[in-house]
Amino acid sequence: MLRRFWLFFAQAVTVLLALMFIIATLKPQWLQRQGQFGKQLAEPIVALREVAPGIGSGGAAQNSYADAAQKAMPAVVNVFSSKDGSLPPDPRAKDPLFRYFFGDKNKKQQEQPAANLGSGVIVSSEGYILTNQHVVDGADQIEIALADGRTTNAKVIGVDPETDLAVLKVNMTNLPTITLGRMDQTRVGDVVLAIGNPFGVGQTVTMGIVSALGRNHLGINTFENFIQTDAPINPGNSGGALVDVNGNLLGINTAIYSRSGGSLGIGFAIPVSTARSVLESIITTGTVTRGWIGVEPQDVTPEIAESFGLDQKSGAIVAGVLKGGPADKAGIKPGDILVAVNGQDITDTTRLLNVIAQIKPGTDAKVHLVRKNKEMDLTVMIGKRPPPPKQPADEGDDDEGG
Repeated sequence: MLRRFWLFFAQAVTVLLALMFIIATLKPQWLQRQGQFGKQLAEPIVALREVAPGIGSGGAAQNSYADAAQKAMPAVVNVFSSKDGSLPPDPRAKDPLFRYFFGDKNKKQQEQPAANLGSGVIVSSEGYILTNQHVVDGADQIEIALADGRTTNAKVIGVDPETDLAVLKVNMTNLPTITLGRMDQTRVGDVVLAIGNPFGVGQTVTMGIVSALGRNHLGINTFENFIQTDAPINPGNSGGALVDVNGNLLGINTAIYSRSGGSLGIGFAIPVSTARSVLESIITTGTVTRGWIGVEPQDVTPEIAESFGLDQKSGAIVAGVLKGGPADKAGIKPGDILVAVNGQDITDTTRLLNVIAQIKPGTDAKVHLVRKNKEMDLTVMIGKRPPPPKQPADEGDDDEGG
């Protein structure tokens, strides 16, 4: 009996050892798990970066931008402008055969006013509204429709064609106003909302990010410093608001890059800093006053520098000087390369225009230039920039600028 027991015990131990050998060979982690379980609770195997207790991991990302939209939307208005008798006559209307088949229908259409559609932003409780100049250009009547359903007529206080901005005014009470944001705190990648009335469908909010800052050389305006965004902007959005995630105004939507007339994800807005400067100047003086020296500048490109044998690789080369203008009186000559004005570097013509424009007319400015590879300084009395020549109205034109 005892002998049979020891035989059974020996067989059981042999089988157990065989099982442990197989497990140790094929699944060694099974044997380690039990011993290390308590240690794993106190010390992780891999060091992971984890958010501290009580701190959210969402950061700037949000599940909803409804609060920002609700804050800004009441201050964004629809702008309807009309031009009486602005449709061009159809040359076929003089053909008797054409009139026989179509009658005076074409004549009646010509008598109808041409309508333009855009958006605007109420920036003060006194009734001042910022919009684009091209939205109200040549309009005989301007109607404003608020988000709360109220409508009223507006009058133009002033326009600035060189930035494509206009200031309107309405006489209404209890007006919602937008809060102006800060451009110095705006960065590429920030989430933005575009609010306007695209294609006249009604007030619409779209979302995107700031794609770029300081865009220029686009040929849209004389003075360009655009915010580029991929927030969808379409015709009818012109003059509307580009706001941050707190509902503060960052820019006035102005233009889109498009081959089809619809959004391709490249839109441009005038920064709030520029819009505010134009607004205050128009309200105060009725116009925008900028500095001017009377030169025709061109960018200094590597090709120009090489062809003229110039050591200077950047700046604005003077292609022409207005006779009797501020630059002419100061001794600036064609071929001079302007590299600094009042200590501010001039890298290209856009920079030159912007720097000169900010100097008050009637004050002296120190211009550092290069003439025949020799540096020199001249003092120029800044003049007042003349208004741009009046462009003939493009009659019947839609709001293709965004």
